[in-house]
Amino acid sequence: MDLVTPGVGLLFWTTVSFLILVFLLAKFAWKPIMNGINARNKSIEDALLLAEKTKAEMLTLQADNERIVKEARAERDALLKEAREMKDQLIAQAKEQAQTEADKLIANAKDSIQKEKQQALQELKMQVAEISIEIAEKVLSKELENKKVSEEIVATSLKSMVLN
Repeated sequence: MDLVTPGVGLLFWTTVSFLILVFLLAKFAWKPIMNGINARNKSIEDALLLAEKTKAEMLTLQADNERIVKEARAERDALLKEAREMKDQLIAQAKEQAQTEADKLIANAKDSIQKEKQQALQELKMQVAEISIEIAEKVLSKELENKKVSEEIVATSLKSMVLN
């Protein structure tokens, strides 16, 4: 049983060496170890605070981005609507202008046709008058000679003359 129970001297010197070790550790190592632990705790707390602050900033930025996107979409829609209105207005103006030009062209064409028709009728009247005079001359000159011959002359003259 001597092996299981330590001696009083061993306990005394073990206690003394333990107390000396604790004193030396408290005097030289305890403060630097505690300062290191405290510094580490402080840096962890600062990192956590920075992470929270960054998270809050990210949420704010995300909300701002969503607001900016909504504003941009609204502006895009307004611009598209304005562009459509301008397109419709330009098309309507172009149609109106084309219709006006077409009406002018039609009116000018009708006037030109009417003038040409009048001119053609005038020329036709002149030709008919000339033909009538020629026939009358031939008829009168031949009528004095023979009635049957004068009728033949009128018929052949009418056949040979071409009306324009």
